[in-house]
Amino acid sequence: MEIFVFCWFTSLFHNNMAIKKAFTFVICSILIFGVTGRIERPRGVAISKASFYLPDRPFVCFDGSATISFEKVNDDYCDCTDASDEPGTSACPNGSFHCTNAGHKPQYIPSSRVNDGICDCCDGTDEYDSDAQCTNYCKELGKKAREEAERQRQLLEEGRKVYLDYAVRGKESVKEKQERLEQLRAEKDEAERRKNELEGVKKEAEVPETEAKEQHKKAWEEEKARLQSNQENERSDNAFKILDTNNDGVVSVEEMQEHSEFDIDTDGTVSVEEAKEYLEDSEQVDYETFHGKVWPNIKEIYTKEKEKQEAQEEELAKGDTEQPPEPTVAPDTTTPPPEEPVTTPTPTAQPPEVDPLLEPEEDLHHNYDDDEEDRYNEDEDDDDDDEEEKEEDKKAEVEPPSSASDTDDKMPEYDENTKGLIELADKAREDFNEADRKFRDIESEISKLESLLDIDFGGETEFYPLYGECFEMTDREYTYKLCPFDKATQRSKNGGSETSLGKWSHWDGPDGNKYSVMKFEKGQNCWNGPDRSVKVNVNCGKENQLLTATEPNKCEYEFQFVTPTACSQVPSPADESHDEL
Repeated sequence: MEIFVFCWFTSLFHNNMAIKKAFTFVICSILIFGVTGRIERPRGVAISKASFYLPDRPFVCFDGSATISFEKVNDDYCDCTDASDEPGTSACPNGSFHCTNAGHKPQYIPSSRVNDGICDCCDGTDEYDSDAQCTNYCKELGKKAREEAERQRQLLEEGRKVYLDYAVRGKESVKEKQERLEQLRAEKDEAERRKNELEGVKKEAEVPETEAKEQHKKAWEEEKARLQSNQENERSDNAFKILDTNNDGVVSVEEMQEHSEFDIDTDGTVSVEEAKEYLEDSEQVDYETFHGKVWPNIKEIYTKEKEKQEAQEEELAKGDTEQPPEPTVAPDTTTPPPEEPVTTPTPTAQPPEVDPLLEPEEDLHHNYDDDEEDRYNEDEDDDDDDEEEKEEDKKAEVEPPSSASDTDDKMPEYDENTKGLIELADKAREDFNEADRKFRDIESEISKLESLLDIDFGGETEFYPLYGECFEMTDREYTYKLCPFDKATQRSKNGGSETSLGKWSHWDGPDGNKYSVMKFEKGQNCWNGPDRSVKVNVNCGKENQLLTATEPNKCEYEFQFVTPTACSQVPSPADESHDEL
């Protein structure tokens, strides 16, 4: 009795409830157990709260709502609003019953389960006044629990070793990346300076190169225009000689009527009016008038007819090889020449006589300016363009045409001076492109390193070794892939492309355990639903393994992933657990 009074009295000196409870529990538990050999407490009360249930003094509700005599504790009537006076009965709907469960872990159950005919406590103490036949199997449960705890301890111990190794590797790798980043930033300044310097050299070399090419191009266009003009004169002259069937130096209406291509209304004959329409309403025209006024109007019609006639002759020639030709007599439609030939003075502007069957050149209106601009158009940011330009320059280096009929739209090769300027400009472009490529490569590597170093790889950088790795698991329908800090995907076992379930977003664990959940978001959109996303629960394991993948909500997936990187907790000693007294 004196011990209980002492415990109650000493607890009054502490205003702080937590200190009061702890002090009373420790001191009084030692005194009571030491003197009596056991701790007396009402049914359903934990040993940690035994000191609040002293039989020789009034009981004070834990929330202070009432003070009652000790005889009213566990009297199956709820006196306290917090149910603290009925720990061993079901009188209070909000009460809790404490299962001692000696040999295993103690537990609390709702008071409503006390004496309900179901054994909730492994020691059966919750069914002290029912027909339930409870057996005490706490020791068996305790043994299994201790075995599981030991397994977990060993797992944590083994995983912890890998975790520490991962942390060291992560720190070393991150340090190397940081050092490399600093080195690249210094190299970038020098590379940019070098690039700008060579860009100036390139521009200086391209100025005389461009001028020389333009001069060459201009000279070629002038020569080409001259050749085309001569060619056109030859065609006009040939046409005049063919149309002037009597060689009198003029083309008359009668001579025009002999050529069916001038039949405007296609009635089978060329009328006088039709002929005169082409002859500028004249009865006849001389060479100068024909060349200056008539030929520009009839050359397309005349050329097409000539081509048609040649095609017909070619068909007839083919027919001759297949069967014997039948003799035919062509009507003589030409006017017989006079007995004394008329000498017609040759105009000074008339070109020399050539074969009247000479086929006129086609494609005389090709745009050479566009060709040359396309051929020498340079893209300073693309090395392939420089190579293409060299090839085009080589193609341009051909012998100049010897006559009008050889103008194949080919520009003569450059002179030696222009070739030298092109070589100098090519070398300057190559040097600049190499410097520019090096600068852009450095910029790209810097960007990648900065993005990498922005990732949170854990408090000890222990998750870094998972970067760049992927883990898969397959269920009945799909193969799931998890690539930490990158992506999560799904693909059918039957084949097909991967479906994005999300891209790496952030850590999403609760306070104090931030690195226990990975979040992947903005995956492929679900039809009539949200974008796919994945929550990855990260737990301790001896090796990296994707265990399960589920879809608890539409397009919201959940992965279970085990890895040594989650084994950051220091393992407890082998046998630290103890049973309830």
